[in-house]
Amino acid sequence: MGKDIEVGGGYSAKDYQDPPPEPLIDAEELGKWSFYRAIIAEFIATLLFLYITVLTVIGYKSQTDTALNGDQCGGVGILGIAWAFGGMIFVLVYCTAGISGGHINPAVTFGLLLARKVSLVRAILYMTAQSLGAICGVGLVKAFQSSYYTKYGGGANELADGYSTGTGLGAEIVGTFVLVYTVFSATDPKRNARDSHVPVLAPLPIGFAVFIVHLATIPITGTGINPARSLGAAVIYNNDKAWNDQWIFWVGPFIGAAIAALYHQYILRAGAVKALGSFRSSPNI
Repeated sequence: MGKDIEVGGGYSAKDYQDPPPEPLIDAEELGKWSFYRAIIAEFIATLLFLYITVLTVIGYKSQTDTALNGDQCGGVGILGIAWAFGGMIFVLVYCTAGISGGHINPAVTFGLLLARKVSLVRAILYMTAQSLGAICGVGLVKAFQSSYYTKYGGGANELADGYSTGTGLGAEIVGTFVLVYTVFSATDPKRNARDSHVPVLAPLPIGFAVFIVHLATIPITGTGINPARSLGAAVIYNNDKAWNDQWIFWVGPFIGAAIAALYHQYILRAGAVKALGSFRSSPNI
């Protein structure tokens, strides 16, 4: 261990060993302030995320309301809404990555739990903090703009008319897969060690993944890919349609996150380990 392996192009990469998997239940972290600081960071980040993004959605609908002399071509549009979601994720992941890992999404936390990147206790408390943060964030929107909030749907995720349940579920699965796969790739310590000469700002591709998925799926489900985001809006808006469709925004993201975790950890990473072993054993290298 510790030997350099020539990889071509004048660069070299040091042998890399993955950190050990996180224990399922880590009693020691319960006595650390950094653990509770991380939970607080997840709560505040998700609160801010929902506050800004739901305000953007409601603002767009009010600006395009022809009954109030709005312009159908005015406002930020779907593109602007997608930028709001993606941009906020970029900002918040950048701010909280060094404190909590910048999950801000139960589906991301679930994927990392399956990959043994976080303990079960941390995952459960993260998801709880994210859900409560989302509820409080949307609650602030309603408190500040009650009439607009109720009139324009409260930013709640619902399956759009004309789309089947299967289509909506599929959109959430694939959309979350894109996001969680990007999270794994952008934060992969092996990749960072191998390509240390190529600087990667992880929040940037993660934010772009959220942006792109929103462009594709806003017309179908309003884009969930984040169970806390969907739950927060449903709790405060409290509409039958939002509650009836709520399961889609939990089952879909959790399935997508699980597939992304398995794909990255047990196909891509396992294949990379085998390839590296074959290079080492080859007499021509």
